Amino acid sequence: MARKVVNRKELRAQADAAEARDKTEGKKEKAPKAAKAVKEKKEKAPKEPKTAAKKTVRKKVAKETRLKAYWGVFNQSMKRLVLFEYADKKAAEKKASELTASSRATHFIQLVKEAIAE
Repeated sequence: MARKVVNRKELRAQADAAEARDKTEGKKEKAPKAAKAVKEKKEKAPKEPKTAAKKTVRKKVAKETRLKAYWGVFNQSMKRLVLFEYADKKAAEKKASELTASSRATHFIQLVKEAIAE
């Protein structure tokens, strides 16, 4: 639905005319009107609805899982071929170079972290 366009110039002209009328009527009559206008504004102000108190929700604490680091030898398609202990990095590099030399595909090592089952 289309809204009616507000002409600001006409509204300003009406406001100026109203101010001019108030000045000519006198200050005694202006004060009671202002007080009535303030009361009407207070009465017309919408009351804010009361909001219900929020319920406190406890979040589940995530169980911390321990991880262990390994060196994995991978091919180009990211398939893990061999797994070495973290301390055996030299052995993992040696295995990767042997696999690269024996085939056309390149092999590389990458850090792998796996959860420890307790």
